[in-house]
Amino acid sequence: PSRSFHGNTRLLTSQIISYYESINQCKKELPEYFNFASDVLDEWARLEKDGRKAANPAFWWVSDEGEEVKWSFEELGSLSRKAANALSEGCALQRGDRVIAVLPRVPEWWLLSVACMRAGIVLIPGTSQLTAKDISYRLQASKAKCIITNDTLAAALESVLPSSQFLKSKLIVGRGIRDGWLNLKELL
Repeated sequence: PSRSFHGNTRLLTSQIISYYESINQCKKELPEYFNFASDVLDEWARLEKDGRKAANPAFWWVSDEGEEVKWSFEELGSLSRKAANALSEGCALQRGDRVIAVLPRVPEWWLLSVACMRAGIVLIPGTSQLTAKDISYRLQASKAKCIITNDTLAAALESVLPSSQFLKSKLIVGRGIRDGWLNLKELL
């Protein structure tokens, strides 16, 4: 049983539960490795490209001012691969490294989330309401090698960054440029 939602067929909750029950009962094989970005997002992009899945936005964001960002599954896949490469090459991060993101809910937040999944990097989200003490604690406790923020919040964070012995790179999302910070748009 399935239902139609915007022309797409989706699994009902009972189907999802029965799928997981069949895995628990060893009737279905649990994949040894699973990566949402490559196993789900890229598969949906391929199905869309082949015409076997209706074209719907994978991501649709609208700002308070009405600005829209809309990415197809193929676009989100491509952008997330570029962002994963930017994190791996530009920020010198490897699988298992930790990254703290202190960002408002901008499109790049979701893009970096998928990019981290794709690259095997652990994303630690942080709200812009964190204090300097909160950020300092999170940097030390997580041993994060990179911090990601926007140009507005970067100034407030810089006071605690020198005390982080594990931090190797700092990444700005947006148009801003700061000494010692990489810019995501330039890396992409």
